[in-house]
Amino acid sequence: MNQDNEAYALADDMIIGADAIAWFLLKDRKKRRRIYYLAEKTKLPIFRFGSRIAARKSVLIAWIKSQEDDR
Repeated sequence: MNQDNEAYALADDMIIGADAIAWFLLKDRKKRRRIYYLAEKTKLPIFRFGSRIAARKSVLIAWIKSQEDDR
């Protein structure tokens, strides 16, 4: 995979902002406060992207699967 393809793949995997993460996980942008709560209480795998929070879709999906496996 060349650098351009890697950059596009990374861009497609990124979610930037609590509203966008809430939409991806909960299908409700109004649940952005829940994203901050989950990040603090359950170690939701997010990171800072400048002043905003961000996540990778692939990492969130893997994290959810690991939570299911722990039960």
